[in-house]
Amino acid sequence: MFKQGILWPMELRALTWNLFHGRDHPPDPRLQTWRSRLLRTTETNETHAQVNRGLLREFAGVIAEADWDVCLLQECPPRWATPLAQATGAAAHRVLTSRNSLPRLRAAIARRNPDLIAANEGGSNLTLVRGEIIDRRELELTPGPRPERRAMAFTRTVPARLAGEVVCIANLHASAGSARRARAERELALAVERACEWAGEEALLFGGDLNLRPRDTRLYDQLAERHDLRAPTAPDSLDHLLARRMTASVSPTAWPPARRERRDTDSDKPIRLSDHAPVQATFVAHQPSEAPAQAAK
Repeated sequence: MFKQGILWPMELRALTWNLFHGRDHPPDPRLQTWRSRLLRTTETNETHAQVNRGLLREFAGVIAEADWDVCLLQECPPRWATPLAQATGAAAHRVLTSRNSLPRLRAAIARRNPDLIAANEGGSNLTLVRGEIIDRRELELTPGPRPERRAMAFTRTVPARLAGEVVCIANLHASAGSARRARAERELALAVERACEWAGEEALLFGGDLNLRPRDTRLYDQLAERHDLRAPTAPDSLDHLLARRMTASVSPTAWPPARRERRDTDSDKPIRLSDHAPVQATFVAHQPSEAPAQAAK
């Protein structure tokens, strides 16, 4: 089928990743020592290194090399928005989340000692689009500072690969922890309702670190029934890419650990980036109802 000379169906490739505030997370927890945290000493074992230094270059390299049209990042240091957009050749939409008072002071400490300040540098949801952003919106779900501020970034986009077709992207990092499961469910339900309202008849990709495992909640089934938004990554996953008016041709799948590793030049051992694995999927946009009539002309 053709619409204005475009071959249908068209694919949208998506990636979501919680960046762990730009830090590494070795598979051996014994490498996360107070010596490293206070003195910035690199710790190693037989297989990996743990470093306490800025890792923007390493994260940017992994993200830039991946094949995606839209990339949803959570726990992204706010100061990384512009360099990540530049490194990946993407347009960016940043929404601040938690711990963002005194941003210059926090950023200065984070540059000097990322592991010491850790999450207290502040966070953001950052949506990157290889294409055009035509609308940016923000929905505050939990005002903060206690519990932490949670907000959805809603981005109306025209990804380059889709040649003029609009796709709406909702990027969320919901409240964390089993004690806050009910809060996370309320945040997700409200965010989905508003995202569907804002998207209207346009295709919608809703993703991020939703902090709800499908095995622990019925909410994902309810989202499919009420909003036709489906399907979660895996029963034990926290990171999801849900779609409406699109179908997954490659189901959301977490990367293997080695794919997010980069070699430390000093120790010559791999650094494992983040405590989350990126989740990637490919979606096929549903053919518009008017396309068959146009194709027949």
